[in-house]
Amino acid sequence: MTSQRLFPLSCVVQNYAWGKVGQDSEVAKLVVGGDPQAVIESGKPYAELWMGAHPKGDALIKDNRISQRTLGQWIADYPGCLGSKVKDTFQGQLPFLFKVLSVNTALSIQAHPNRELAAKLHAQFPEHYPDNNHKPEMAIALTQFEGLCGFRPVEEIIGFLKAVPEFHALVGNEASDELQSSVGNPGRISLALKKCFSRMMNCEKKVFVDQLNMLVKRVSEEDCIECMACSDNTVRAGLTPKYIDVNTLCEMLNYSPAPASAKIFPSVQDPSDPCVYLYDPPVPDFTVMRIQIPSSVKQYTVSPLDCAGILLVIQGEASATSAAALADMMLQRGSVLFISANESVTLQVTSSTGMTMFRACCLL
Repeated sequence: MTSQRLFPLSCVVQNYAWGKVGQDSEVAKLVVGGDPQAVIESGKPYAELWMGAHPKGDALIKDNRISQRTLGQWIADYPGCLGSKVKDTFQGQLPFLFKVLSVNTALSIQAHPNRELAAKLHAQFPEHYPDNNHKPEMAIALTQFEGLCGFRPVEEIIGFLKAVPEFHALVGNEASDELQSSVGNPGRISLALKKCFSRMMNCEKKVFVDQLNMLVKRVSEEDCIECMACSDNTVRAGLTPKYIDVNTLCEMLNYSPAPASAKIFPSVQDPSDPCVYLYDPPVPDFTVMRIQIPSSVKQYTVSPLDCAGILLVIQGEASATSAAALADMMLQRGSVLFISANESVTLQVTSSTGMTMFRACCLL
């Protein structure tokens, strides 16, 4: 393998309409932090920063000594960089896509397919579902963040049906009564909830639009880290100019009500490194580490793993040294590094307030 197994990346920005605009966007600020020459347009939304090798957003390698232009090309030539387990399990592909989201208005009403449905949708409608991979996701808040995920406990939904007449009008008396009478019977609850949601999502567009502000609480001024399987498959049903597929969305959902606490799992401190906090979801494709270096620590080693990773600096500055790099690198807010499997990075921290970084990887 090539002697250079660690290098900086220039990552792709997605300018979706829901993103924060210009320098108000955390994505834009990180782009400028990583490249002071970058030009940010004041009226343009900067919604997502994609850090990975997905075909729609393959990161550029910021080192002219490396002949490959993109991370995807480099991994294709040197798949051993992924680590043997990841290389064999994911057929020589980087299994995750790492992102920063900067949200100004609500994203679409959406869900992501499992592997079986993703393959079916991609085969039938490749123009709308661009790959055959599943897309489990995990979001980690960078600022105060509110998200809507899954279905509330059924008692809360019934309470809203009674308290919000506009909501009741969209769902209808029959479906509302059916949900209320299903309490205590989990099987009936799921069927009744599916009926309520399907009725609401299939009502006339004008009626739905008229009541939209009563039904959807728009998120505002929020930023998060996101990691997912390397896919761009999204089934959407509203709040978007993109392709809408209401029937597929209504059929694919898991209609199991649950409290918000069931959708959240806390980070766990790494017993071998007090600076590292693990977010390890129940899927094999990805894990995210938050690395919080206190101001008292001036030298820190980013430990080697038996898988490749992508490191993002959110706050702080350091000089980075590694046997896998041809020269020292200066890291600052917005810097993104690709780290091959089994490689470490030594940081000489120069900022007085320590550092905050996130590292995406695949711990099989």
